[in-house]
Amino acid sequence: MRSVILLYGIACYGIFLLSFVYAVGFIDNLWVPKSMDSLPQTSFTVALLTDLGLLGLFAVQHSVMARPAFKRWWTKIVPQAIERSTYVLLSCIVTFMLVWFWQGVDVVIWDVRHPLGQTVLWGLFAVGWLMVHWSSHR
Repeated sequence: MRSVILLYGIACYGIFLLSFVYAVGFIDNLWVPKSMDSLPQTSFTVALLTDLGLLGLFAVQHSVMARPAFKRWWTKIVPQAIERSTYVLLSCIVTFMLVWFWQGVDVVIWDVRHPLGQTVLWGLFAVGWLMVHWSSHR
């Protein structure tokens, strides 16, 4: 049984690595066929409501499942040995839903063209992702 739990954990964290790298590409238009800035496929209102719903789903899943009360209830359903791996797996599923169902909007919020500004933003982008990654492993 321990080897099954270990393989499950490895698989969940492998899926996490894929979703994390995909999310990086999605947010900054790197490597992926559809990004946050994809061309609109629907009206602004439908896109906005869809995207807000997806962000809400992501936030609720992350917040609710991270609470001690939920964990106490959840470990009555799933063994404690796989609780964290299952949280990671469900987070990945929600992340994949977010990027697959995301609707682009035809609105430019900001556009930095100065090379120094672009370099600073790329640096902040990288540092931000590193902080997200490291903080999720506390």
